Amino acid sequence: MKKIILTVLSVAFCMLQETNAQGKVCLKGNNSNISYVGRTEIQGDGSVSFDWTGTYLRTMLSGGELSIRLSDTGINYYNVFVDSLLHKVVKVSGKDTLINFISGIDKGFHRILIQKRTEGEWGQTTIHQFVLPQGGQLKREMNIPLRHIEFIGNSLTCGFGTEGKDRSEPYKAETENCNLSYAAIISRYFNTDYTFIAHSGRGVVRNYGDSVRVSAVTMKDRMLNTFDINLEKKWNFKAYKPDLVVINLGSNDFSTDLYPLEEEFIHAYKLLISRLRTYYGNVPILCISPSIAQRQIIGYMEHLRQDLNDPQVYLFVFPEGLYNNTTDLGAVWHPNYKGQTKMAMSLIPYISTIMDWPLNYLKEVLELSK
Repeated sequence: MKKIILTVLSVAFCMLQETNAQGKVCLKGNNSNISYVGRTEIQGDGSVSFDWTGTYLRTMLSGGELSIRLSDTGINYYNVFVDSLLHKVVKVSGKDTLINFISGIDKGFHRILIQKRTEGEWGQTTIHQFVLPQGGQLKREMNIPLRHIEFIGNSLTCGFGTEGKDRSEPYKAETENCNLSYAAIISRYFNTDYTFIAHSGRGVVRNYGDSVRVSAVTMKDRMLNTFDINLEKKWNFKAYKPDLVVINLGSNDFSTDLYPLEEEFIHAYKLLISRLRTYYGNVPILCISPSIAQRQIIGYMEHLRQDLNDPQVYLFVFPEGLYNNTTDLGAVWHPNYKGQTKMAMSLIPYISTIMDWPLNYLKEVLELSK
């Protein structure tokens, strides 16, 4: 009987951990020592797929090296953090490719966080295996945040163009970095986990440059999905429940002519909030009024809040002239890190007020953003 039990345990262990011909330790993408934060889908072979910007994984690593065998439907960029400091930026592409993410560190245990910094339209990543040197180990990170913020947004939340040198620079995937967005800065400040359900150019009722006032698929629809690009697979909202939802939408609705009517905008926004209420219950929802066409939209947002008559829906308006139109802008007139920081610093006191979360010292948080 003991022999049978030992055999079963041995087989189970081999299924979780394999050693290849080079003596490397190979662990499946859904290994229990890896924690994913964000919307993911586990495949039949234990691989893990995702595409939303800002999706990240965390673990503890020993052995001094980590490579990942993965596939990507496009070209994506990842931030790799070791003990909270940026270790490198990794470009991923191709099918069933082995890519090194960490090297040159000592062999003791280190806290690892790997974050998808580009948005879903750049491709879907599937992690097949984590590959460690002989003797290397992964251990579950136990010191994790107790709070969670979900941000629903557009290019501002994605960190579109944050690393661009100036406003005239064209957009490239390399200059998109969600880790420098106001949303990531706020999450670090309050020590929260986060999910970014965000896609550049999308609105509440009308997407950027659309030829109609009411677009077919906007963020109120896309937010229901497991994947940003795949509209067929619906997310299981029981997987997590955030402590706060922040909605930063509306800029694209009013960026070009053919603006939606007030009743069209309010109807779509109310539907978005109604869906959040269905899935998340009475969670606080903070709606940010977009800076573009500010005075007109503030009126729309106030009417929205009055119609909802929901004490857990809050409205924030950025101060006029928040950005310096030269020094605070990156690629394609989008805020750079300095501009994103101004957004975060404006929002932090208000979030502290509505959530009763204490204010902390900001300098260290900003240093960790870089």
